[in-house]
Amino acid sequence: MPENMPEKKSYIGQAWLVIVLAFCFGGALAFVQTTLGPKIAENKRNETYSVIPTLVPGAATDRTEELVVEGADGRDVRVYKAFSVTGEHLGWVLPARGQGFADVIEVLIGQDAGLETITGMYVLAQKETPGLGDFIRGEDFQSRFAGRPAQPPLEVVKTEPVEANQILALTGATISSESVTTIVNTAVANLRDVLATHSGSHAPE
Repeated sequence: MPENMPEKKSYIGQAWLVIVLAFCFGGALAFVQTTLGPKIAENKRNETYSVIPTLVPGAATDRTEELVVEGADGRDVRVYKAFSVTGEHLGWVLPARGQGFADVIEVLIGQDAGLETITGMYVLAQKETPGLGDFIRGEDFQSRFAGRPAQPPLEVVKTEPVEANQILALTGATISSESVTTIVNTAVANLRDVLATHSGSHAPE
């Protein structure tokens, strides 16, 4: 029995080392999140405003109105109501996120004021496979969503689209393409009814 004591002490020492390291790494991650979190959020907000005129053609960034609405899933979502320079309501920009092939993907979705057409899509953040899935951030893929109908739901195809609601997948990155499309479909359906109640009107003076 005494002969086994050093081995048991070794196990206990290793267990404590793992626990201490876990606390240290956890504390470091919490510190980074607390320190950089607000800055990251600010950068994403600035980037969102910079692409609003692209997602909703004719929109004036300085006339954008931010609203917090409750989606069909019961969660609050901050959306952007886009207006022209004259105050005409032109459309919406919807932030959305979901699981991609490698990690969470964040997108911005442009819709017209009547919620009938997707006017643009922009990938705000992604960590997909370099040289394959990360091409979802490219203009070629993002432009495939502009002009597509909001209903029926979009679907990904591997050959040239023949229907208005079809999105051509990226070669070698079908899963990433499908992930983005699912995120778009989910966000559009989730916010359709509540945004309809806020459509129209003019920008606040």
